[in-house]
Amino acid sequence: MALRQYRQAAKFDQPQAAEVIASSQARISRLESGHVTARVIEVRLLLEAYGVTDPEVRDKLEELAKHSKNRGWWLEHAEHLRPDYVDHIALEDDATHIREWQPIMVPGLLQTPAYAEAVIAASPHYIEPERATQLVKVRMGRQAKIEEGEASYTAILWEAVLAQPLVSVEIHREQLSAILEVGKRKNVTVQVLPISAGVLAGYSCAFSSFSFDEEPTVEAVAMDNLRGTSVLEGAEDLAAYASAFDLLRSSALTPDASAKLIRGILRSLKEDTS
Repeated sequence: MALRQYRQAAKFDQPQAAEVIASSQARISRLESGHVTARVIEVRLLLEAYGVTDPEVRDKLEELAKHSKNRGWWLEHAEHLRPDYVDHIALEDDATHIREWQPIMVPGLLQTPAYAEAVIAASPHYIEPERATQLVKVRMGRQAKIEEGEASYTAILWEAVLAQPLVSVEIHREQLSAILEVGKRKNVTVQVLPISAGVLAGYSCAFSSFSFDEEPTVEAVAMDNLRGTSVLEGAEDLAAYASAFDLLRSSALTPDASAKLIRGILRSLKEDTS
């Protein structure tokens, strides 16, 4: 691909190229292999860094990016997003397989607007109303990829996330119903790690893993922390989190048993408020 040729001619390695667009080495690798299409701003910044000045070349590559379906729908909200969150969304948007473990709250890819608004408002850091509104829109925008069947998504949730509402009971009931509906999609698998799994629930903090080809080989892992989102791409890290997810999945209830459990929790919540 042209971007790889220009990078090599400029004697840049992939980590250096990733710094130019404030992204990850995995992103550069996917751009150069043709698995994803570069966004206009990425093409522009990379060509400038590589010293490519030919206007015809620049115009041609920017035009290809401009008409790509993967132009980065979230960029219109960029002023409200942390750079590390943008990187997380880009990984998610490129992925063919997404796997997520969540022991604390409902994953963003499954959240209803009301649930998203409630957890964002409960953040220990003050978030201006305008930014909060944009964050909810972005969270809903992220879900389009799953709704349109463009990626296989597997979510494992700890039972406590479902049984102990972090938000109002009304919002939580709506959220549980939404999870049951989304779980019916052919490209979505929802499993629950039961309380009886014990200390296994603390085996790992929340994380998302991403694959970018037909095979579900883990190629990047994103983890949220107090300072933002960290992306791991080292071979040993990827192997460790792939193994962690396999262990959690094998210990979780089957999708059918998980749905049955969620329906039971939903019924108990209705009875408690009747």
